[in-house]
Amino acid sequence: MSESVPVRCPACRREHVYAAPSYPCVCGAPVAPVLDRSALPEPVTHHTWDEGWVTIRCEACGRADHWPRPELGCPCGVVLRVPVTEPGADDEAGAPGADASHSSGADTGQGPGGGSHEGSHEGSHEGSCEGSHEGSREHSGSPPRKPRAGGRASRLPAAAIPLPRTAPAPRPAFQPVVIRTARDAVTAAALYLRWLGYRDIRRADQRPPSGIGLAARGILAQVDPTVRPASLRDVECLWLTAMTESAGCVYFSLAGYEEDARVCADSLGIPLFVLDLTGTPQPVNSLADDLIATGN
Repeated sequence: MSESVPVRCPACRREHVYAAPSYPCVCGAPVAPVLDRSALPEPVTHHTWDEGWVTIRCEACGRADHWPRPELGCPCGVVLRVPVTEPGADDEAGAPGADASHSSGADTGQGPGGGSHEGSHEGSHEGSCEGSHEGSREHSGSPPRKPRAGGRASRLPAAAIPLPRTAPAPRPAFQPVVIRTARDAVTAAALYLRWLGYRDIRRADQRPPSGIGLAARGILAQVDPTVRPASLRDVECLWLTAMTESAGCVYFSLAGYEEDARVCADSLGIPLFVLDLTGTPQPVNSLADDLIATGN
């Protein structure tokens, strides 16, 4: 658990006790930034995509990755960016795909998303997959295309769908429901998740920027019943929300996906499905094929 430190708001002078949230590394160990007691918090006037992330090294495996920069909302309305230190980040300065180290919360971090969950949906969405926008992999049995070396998405920890401990039992054929309304699309996605082996499916606690959110143990699903293809921002916001809840994620869209959204989903480890009007989700990438093969 991260250490609590006092944080004073420069606007109203109110003092708070703040502890940075921890996130799961790909090795399974919790990772939390080390807060810098010697530096003062800075008010955030607007969120940008690059300034919202910080490089943190996992003490268990030594892996350095980008994580949301700590932020605190004061009751007076000011959002404070809490300074952090990054021990060991200098070792990654010469490595491919690594950013320069940050010392006291300086806004020189380079990353793919906004710092807090509230800010992550409002920032610019130009970062995490710009190294992979050359083209979209058409649906086939081949592995997902790797992002270009040095691209920001190559430095992201992929949120993996939890796999079963043993070989799954044979499943009966999926029984779809015909999609006539948006509610039918959500029902079809919920039935499909249950068919994959997920139980206790419910509405997600956090409402997505678009579509409907579903949740079950270990997974978040977003269902987009509109006639607009899912965008890069939609895919990234789902991934960010799943990261804050230490869960995997999956996307269901009625109208398909934009090209850069599909490439980004491959990089972040997100299975994509298209809902046809018969109510049967069709896999769009190999990650979706893997999820169908293994189930939960």
